[in-house]
Amino acid sequence: MDFRQYAHSQQFRNPDPEWSFRWLARMCEHFQLSDSEPIQIDRERLVQFLIKMRKRSVPAWQRHQAAISAGRYQMMTAGQIDEGVQDVINKLADVAQAERNGDPDAAANETRLPENEPEVVGRMRLTLRRRRYKYETEKAYTGWVIRFLQMFPGRSLEELGEVEVRTFLNDLVANESGGVAASTLGQAKSALLFLFKETLGRELNFIEHSQATKPKKLPVVLTIDEVKRVRKHVTGTRRLMFDLMYGSGLRHKECRRLRIKDLQIDEGTILVRNGKGEKDRVTVLPGRVRQEVIEQIEVCRVRHLQDLEMGEGEVFLPDALKRKYPAESRKFRWQWLFPSPRTRMDPRSGRYWRHHVSEEFLSKSFAKALEASGVLKNAVPHTLRHSFATHLLEGGSDIRTVQELMGHADVSTTMIYLHVMNRPGLSVKSPLDQLEATDDDEK
Repeated sequence: MDFRQYAHSQQFRNPDPEWSFRWLARMCEHFQLSDSEPIQIDRERLVQFLIKMRKRSVPAWQRHQAAISAGRYQMMTAGQIDEGVQDVINKLADVAQAERNGDPDAAANETRLPENEPEVVGRMRLTLRRRRYKYETEKAYTGWVIRFLQMFPGRSLEELGEVEVRTFLNDLVANESGGVAASTLGQAKSALLFLFKETLGRELNFIEHSQATKPKKLPVVLTIDEVKRVRKHVTGTRRLMFDLMYGSGLRHKECRRLRIKDLQIDEGTILVRNGKGEKDRVTVLPGRVRQEVIEQIEVCRVRHLQDLEMGEGEVFLPDALKRKYPAESRKFRWQWLFPSPRTRMDPRSGRYWRHHVSEEFLSKSFAKALEASGVLKNAVPHTLRHSFATHLLEGGSDIRTVQELMGHADVSTTMIYLHVMNRPGLSVKSPLDQLEATDDDEK
């Protein structure tokens, strides 16, 4: 197998398979090798190539990608990454991070780690950050690795491999709670593969394990009357979040992460940024909450001015934007629509800023409102998104339109709501109802 095929088979990210191949091709050109000749990569030769790239003004983040590609080539040919090459990769990651932020202390900030964690978990966190994974992914992956290590206490990493990974995954499928869903099992496997392949530089052989048996369930959906009953017991800012999730089909996380600039009030739309799968989409802004949104924006404006007077007012920005527009993090348009009541420390950078509200901000109030309403369904805030899609379809909306509003990649995902509609498909009458009608006619 050549390197391009290998890169695609591994579904690499940052850089992707094609860029991994391009960086390796540039190394071949530098060392004057043909495509068919194997590349002997060690620390010295890699540094030589990277110095040449630096003299050509290639930025650090691209040189970092080149070093990663060299490590991946080593993994393909030797089954592991040489320690010297791995050291170059790690150091370039720090240089790239500092260059991105324009701050010499930025690399040190990115190395903030939780206390009392196993050393390998800390290494994995840093690797995830260098590869620009989201913080939610970092939390999920490290959580699975900690559970994996706890299953084999007292054993060194050198002793753990395919057998232990298979045992761990099989245990997830066969546990007392009835096993895990396929998506959960896939996430756990991805976390362990990242640990061994990306953090430790060890290639794992084929891992055959039990498949998840927990069936997919139909989503819980509230009727329009049930939505009214629950909504009656939600007040204030939480009511506005409730209305946006139900009226626009937002996920809970998407609602919490709305920024002022994403509310296109005159157009009556909301621009949802970095939704599931890091995709953007446009959805409807309900006219009923237009004035409330305007009032909430003004509340945010007053609070932001107060933060600026206190020397604060900064908000998290994606890395590329922070690098290109360093002053934007204090601009009002980037502030959250639902800001946290207090400033908090960012767990990665150590900076203090006002984040958006937490998940519990709405979920706890929703649970209380559900109980007070007398609705007996096992609903959560995400149920409002399911109800949005179902009620649109019941109202005659085209399924393709609903697919776009929901941000589903495949229409088959949207079609699941056809199964929970009050009047699914054709209007079907139960034969029992027909039988009772006949009995009534005979009386």
